[in-house]
Amino acid sequence: MRVLIQRVSSASVTVEGQVVSQIGPGLLAFVGIRSTDTAAEVLWMVEKVAQLRVFEDSEGKMNRSLEDTGGGLLVVSQFTLYGELKKGNRPNFLAAARPEMAEALYLEFLALVRLRLGTERVSAGVFQAMMLVDLINDGPVTILLERDHE
Repeated sequence: MRVLIQRVSSASVTVEGQVVSQIGPGLLAFVGIRSTDTAAEVLWMVEKVAQLRVFEDSEGKMNRSLEDTGGGLLVVSQFTLYGELKKGNRPNFLAAARPEMAEALYLEFLALVRLRLGTERVSAGVFQAMMLVDLINDGPVTILLERDHE
């Protein structure tokens, strides 16, 4: 499982001309599910995202998490995080989970992170939709989290 995190001042998702989700200050999480991922990877990733210390404390150090700040989380499914370019110039997505499996784990991630942070703080894109993601990257701060099977 891969999650690309961006610290944002604000972010939103638009589908077919309608804003479907938006947050103020917080994190934008692009979530990629691999074909071999399980609930164990999802649970690990929920903990990492909730506790990721990328917000500044009173001394200007990145020492605070979403749990500490009360910021928002916008979650967007992103199978292209598993694009591979070992040869040629067009990525293949063979490592990405099939849509049925990916959706189930993506929804599990959403449910668990909402339990952890609170439903009102977690927004989401639309699985398998063509989305326009608008964001103001704060910092910029971008972190790639990855969970390999143990």
